[in-house]
Amino acid sequence: MPEKPEVITVARKLEKKLINRTITSVEVFHKNMIDYPSVDDFTKNIKNQTIHEITTRGKWIVMTLDDYYLLFHLRMEGKFFFRTKKDEKNKHEHVFFNLDNDEQLRFADVRKFGRVMLIEKDKIYSMKPYTELGLEPWDKDLTSNYLKEKYNKKTLPIKSVLLDQSIITGIGNIYADEILFLSKINPLTKAKDLTDKNRKDIITNTVKVLDKAIEEGGTTIRSYTSEEGVTGMFQNNLFVHQRQNEECRICKSKIIKIKVGGRGTYYCPKCQKN
Repeated sequence: MPEKPEVITVARKLEKKLINRTITSVEVFHKNMIDYPSVDDFTKNIKNQTIHEITTRGKWIVMTLDDYYLLFHLRMEGKFFFRTKKDEKNKHEHVFFNLDNDEQLRFADVRKFGRVMLIEKDKIYSMKPYTELGLEPWDKDLTSNYLKEKYNKKTLPIKSVLLDQSIITGIGNIYADEILFLSKINPLTKAKDLTDKNRKDIITNTVKVLDKAIEEGGTTIRSYTSEEGVTGMFQNNLFVHQRQNEECRICKSKIIKIKVGGRGTYYCPKCQKN
């Protein structure tokens, strides 16, 4: 699943082609991908809205329009393609945004898990997903004390808690493994048992890992790429994720794979003893 670096990579690529473009109309071929509002209101309200800014919030891509925010969640394999109206429809392309330059932005998803929302500007902070999202990794309010308050009563393993989007948003399975490795924290350690140093290390290494991944264009694993012909390179820098039975790059021990909260989890038993 695309995580924060992949989402930022996609947003930056879209930004190059969509800023100041106007959406003249939209065609929806799979209604379940529109989370809010109704499909009829979605297609009506988005007409003639201009795209002014493209940012991210958690794993959501957020486009600022005249009167609305247009949100996309890529889920497992959501992708964007630029086409012309004459181009044949691919069976995996489900929402077409017709633009004022006669191009189409097509939102595609093989599994149809991707989601789209069009939210009124005055409602954005009082509705999901915003009401469910925690701090961004670069937020100045993300401190050891903030994490202490959030982790205080959590007996779940820290690996599971790092994936909780209501605390820190944007971290997924790949980067959680890498953050814990750099922080020298065993993924099975209970969140409530972390020390002040542990929490500070998590904050520092979250920024370090995500910044590097963004610089490398994200991580391409299995079938996910940010767009046609574009692959991220951060997979070449992974210390533990998907490196089961390979040597740790620090201590030469064998990387172990276990399940934590149902998620495949990779760690070094020597570097991550605690």
